[in-house]
Amino acid sequence: MMIEYTVLKYLSDHLDVPCHMMRPECAPDKYVLIEKTGGSKENHISESTFAFQSYAPTLLEAAELNEQVKAVAEELIHCDGITKSEYQTDYNFTNTASKQPRYQAVFDITHY
Repeated sequence: MMIEYTVLKYLSDHLDVPCHMMRPECAPDKYVLIEKTGGSKENHISESTFAFQSYAPTLLEAAELNEQVKAVAEELIHCDGITKSEYQTDYNFTNTASKQPRYQAVFDITHY
């Protein structure tokens, strides 16, 4: 199974906001955008870097959603085929063009 599908399904099942791989046309007030930003493979073991963007009406709500996302992303190790979910960083990532508040968390996920 593709790692993107596994991550999307797990977050969708464990968060109370919609999760997407692309920005929806009619975006709700709160949602999470999941993006695979890179990856590598060695000895049949893959590592993928994911960015999780938490969108909300206010910066505080985006930060709170970001904390929920980080807690769920750390639990990805419970999925078949995932051996490690390692938090790298998170930060205010407000969209400067649209002024839409968002936070971004970055994880490295080891999988086979």
